[in-house]
Order: sequence, then structure tokens, then C-alpha cells
Amino acid sequence: MLVDHDVSTTPPVLAAELAQAWADIQRHHPELPDLAAPESLIGESSSACGAELSFERLLHEAVHGIAAARGVRDTSRAGRYHNRRFLAIAEELGLEHAEEPHPSSGFSLVRMTSETRRRYRQTAERLHRALKAHVAATATDTKRSFRGPAARHGSSGGGVRVKAVCDCGRNVRVVPSVLAQAPIVCGACKTPFRIAETVAVAS
Repeated sequence: MLVDHDVSTTPPVLAAELAQAWADIQRHHPELPDLAAPESLIGESSSACGAELSFERLLHEAVHGIAAARGVRDTSRAGRYHNRRFLAIAEELGLEHAEEPHPSSGFSLVRMTSETRRRYRQTAERLHRALKAHVAATATDTKRSFRGPAARHGSSGGGVRVKAVCDCGRNVRVVPSVLAQAPIVCGACKTPFRIAETVAVAS
């Protein structure tokens, strides 16, 4: 007997939906690091990576995650300009950029190919329903609505933050594209933080 899943509008449940969508991408791309804080995406926007939270935006952020795991510098100009290394990894994840690079954001505006849309159709539809329900709920109660970290601190956002660890076991949450620009060194053990190894996700 099939039971229809009731999508909650609460931020923790929406965060869980984001984490599940990320896990689906990991099943196709195992080197993608875990998403340390999916709730950080709720209410957060990034003009360079896409202001609207969607499954396509999640794929975009996954490109940054893989770039960081490989030690590839995929952006410049404080993370705004997405270079051809970003585009190469984006194409691996089923994204494309049909036009010439934008003068300020480069190849940021990648889009899913028709094959990618088919592959993730159910995942994207589920996430879309959760996002739509969350927006409808928070729009009717602005006093109680959840504000993401970017909104709380007056920031324009900086994308998905993943967990990075050092040799002594400390960890920080960092935007992969920022970590790819230059090493972040631990003050205790003097070793660079690196993206935590991906934990296998059960199908």
C-alpha cells in the first residue's frame, strides 16, 4: 500500500527535503561531499549562484562542492565569476550553458539538460512541493517565518556550506568555492581544512 508523504512547511522538514535531494545527487556523483547545513539554504540567496532556491540551484552548488573536493578553483572575483573549470564540472553533473559567459558572473547561469531533468524528475518535483508549501506558509505569517542566515545578518548569501576538517579533528563550515580559492589553516594543528570524506548514503 502506497502512502502519500505529507509535506510539512516547517524549516527542519524542508531542510530534510533539501538533504534528501542532495543525497540523490550524491548517488550519481559519489565524490560530492556531504551537505553540512541544508537549513542554511532556506532564506539565503546568492546573486552569483542564483537567487531562487530550487533543485537546479542545488545542482549548481553541488558543482562547487565537487570542485572543492578536487581542489579546483572554479571561481574568481570573490566567488562571483564562474570560470571554464566550473563549466566543465557542471557539464559532468548534467548542466549546460548555451550562451557566451556573462561579463561579471561568467558561466554561472547553467541550466539542466533534458536528460538531467528526466533523471531527477521525481526528486525535483518533491523538493518543489516542499518549497512551495514553505513559501506559502511563511508568507502568511512574517513574524514567525524562518529567516536564513543571510537574511538574519543582512548578507546576500554565499551558497551551500559544507563541513571541512583538519588533522586534529576540528571542523568548520565553509562555502566550497571559498575553500578552493586558498587554504584555510587550523590554528591548533597548523594543517589546512579539507572537505570531509563523503559518507555513503543508503539508497
